Amino acid sequence: MAALSAWFWNERFWLPHNVTWADLADPAPGVEYPKAGHLLTALPLALGIFALRILFERFIASACARSLHIQPGVGRRAQPNAVLEKVFTSITKNPDSRHLDGLSKQLDWDVRKVQRWFRHRRNQDKPSTHTKFCESMWRFTFYLCIFTYGFRFLWQSPWMWDTRHCWYGYPYQVLTPGLYHYYVTELAFYWSLMFSQFTDIKRKDFLIMFIHHLATVGLISFSYVNNMVRVGSLVMCVHDASDFLLEAAKLANYAKYQRLCDFLFIVFSVAFFITRLVIFPVWILNSTLFESWAIVGPYPSWWLFNFLLLILQVLHIIWSYLIARIAVKAMLRGKTQFVSSPSGMREGDPVFLSICPMSLPPLLSSLSASVRLRTLPSVFAVCNDVRSDIESSSGEEPDTPADSLKTPSHTPKGENGTNGHCVAAKTRVQNHSSW
Repeated sequence: MAALSAWFWNERFWLPHNVTWADLADPAPGVEYPKAGHLLTALPLALGIFALRILFERFIASACARSLHIQPGVGRRAQPNAVLEKVFTSITKNPDSRHLDGLSKQLDWDVRKVQRWFRHRRNQDKPSTHTKFCESMWRFTFYLCIFTYGFRFLWQSPWMWDTRHCWYGYPYQVLTPGLYHYYVTELAFYWSLMFSQFTDIKRKDFLIMFIHHLATVGLISFSYVNNMVRVGSLVMCVHDASDFLLEAAKLANYAKYQRLCDFLFIVFSVAFFITRLVIFPVWILNSTLFESWAIVGPYPSWWLFNFLLLILQVLHIIWSYLIARIAVKAMLRGKTQFVSSPSGMREGDPVFLSICPMSLPPLLSSLSASVRLRTLPSVFAVCNDVRSDIESSSGEEPDTPADSLKTPSHTPKGENGTNGHCVAAKTRVQNHSSW
């Protein structure tokens, strides 16, 4: 194990030339450098944040939801049935006609009744609007608080106004209490997200989000140990600047404040474009690529860090294009909506974007995870949020199957849509005949 640790933390890879871990471990009296042991503080803090989240959602967010007429309400649960439950958990959640016919004969149920059972069972696993509102309110509160703290701290830091201070004296840069608290709090939050995944309603993207949070925890830790905390704090603040706006738009969506949601989404889009397409490349990439080269010089991990930062910028461009396309369509058409995959599609198929006069914000949940993707100067960190999580935000499937929405079977032929005619057309013909 010692040999593996020595290989992983090879000084010639992580640190500039003529610098060793021993140099950082034994600073002058009164001087403190980042150490790996500092990160252990994040674990009990993460448990505290997790407990705080539970209390916040139960007593504060839930009360706010009820005041906005978002009731907890338990949805209709599927009737207990061992046969159907086994099919649901081990074979398919969306049975095709062959499975439906077989189950119908096996249980002596009508096919429609089997369909209804699977529909109720799928809805049973989806978080309610009340649950999603409470979760988004917690994230909104945290993101707003951590961004406010980070921005206030950086406002008083010289490297915010002159990014060359990120590299002067590197890696012998003193760790201040404010910077330590900023880093450890961010790290603890993402530890708490990992904990909460095992208690929250399990979503389809559980594994993806678990890897997402695990990568974030590891990569924030690496940048801290490597003492790239100055430029790392800039990266975190730039990404935090738009995250709370996204959560605020989701809150407005759940509360059905359509105009407020649209406004917040536009504000989020503008903030996202400015921070990811202007500030990040002009301010941070310029510093990590050119200023660091001139002041510190390249070394092995320097190439890796900047390569990952450039990959992140490519992702910023892709996300910005997707957001801009949706925003433009929303302004031209009025509103936008993400609709779930048709019932005949398999689990995991992509959602379809439909432009229709319904609601813009369902897009927001899908953006949550991607927007939180970030990198720290020493590593490629995938943070959020999205929460995103990609949140399973699609509404519950209607209790009435699509077939039942059709005109009743006793309607005379020619009065339904099967042969190109409709009741309205027939009425017009009858009126014309009466003239």
